[in-house]
Amino acid sequence: MFRAIGFIICCFLIASVAKGQSPDSTLRIQVQEIAKDAKGTVGFAMLGIENRDTMSYNGRLHLPMQSVMKFPIAITVLHQIDEGIFKLDQLIHIGKSDLPPTYSPLRDKFPEGNVNVSIKDLLSYMVSLSDNNACDILLKTLGGTDVVDTYMHSFGIKQIAVKASEFEMAQAWDVQFSNWVQPKEMIRLLDIATKPNFLSKASRDELWNIMEATSTGPNQIKGLLPAGSIVAHKTGRSGTNAKGISAATNDVGIITLANGKHLALTVFVTNSSVDLPARESIIARIAKAVYDYEVAK
Repeated sequence: MFRAIGFIICCFLIASVAKGQSPDSTLRIQVQEIAKDAKGTVGFAMLGIENRDTMSYNGRLHLPMQSVMKFPIAITVLHQIDEGIFKLDQLIHIGKSDLPPTYSPLRDKFPEGNVNVSIKDLLSYMVSLSDNNACDILLKTLGGTDVVDTYMHSFGIKQIAVKASEFEMAQAWDVQFSNWVQPKEMIRLLDIATKPNFLSKASRDELWNIMEATSTGPNQIKGLLPAGSIVAHKTGRSGTNAKGISAATNDVGIITLANGKHLALTVFVTNSSVDLPARESIIARIAKAVYDYEVAK
């Protein structure tokens, strides 16, 4: 009899502990455990756009953006279009000197330059294809990185720095760290960019169309989500140095959930010593854990 009573009490205590562990704490533990596999630093932040749920892990660290910086650059270009400074269909002349060797589908298509390309197409190259030359051509058109930095700060996105072009980042390893953002601040930027009073409707539609068309990083945020999930996102990735350290493997964006709601998510894997598939798996597993958590609400 006493054994039976003891068994019942034990089961009650176990159930109480399990019941006492909130879904929030379970997700946080999941993220922390996944992050250990990076052998580096993982920065994570999330926001339920409709329900305003938030969570972060290393959310206030200054982490290198790499090509994630193309998202705030695109916003700045579209803002200046709304201001009448540029037009979406405006042609930009591209010379051969504008196309140095780097990752650039634009250069692959026009290796000799001497071509006119619309701002609309340059935005698509820069964001959807993560083209480095398209990025620097648009930065030159804007007047440099300070224009982007100043515009971000003007509407309250303070914990971000856009200081170096793609070409400048390629010149020395440490330069990439001058382009940084806090994961929590990137979430704020994603959230702001969804608002109907931010950018014109035409510019906002253009932004999210090119973000949804992103073809880079298919094994990152999208990697473990249900087939056909809509993800408007921007990736960023550094090289690996002689010590086997990869400075940045990043993905930020907005997921449309199965219930029709939206989840803003940022995952930065910084100074990691594991290989690319492992780094991408960290992003994919965190994204899936957060997706499941939000859908189950």
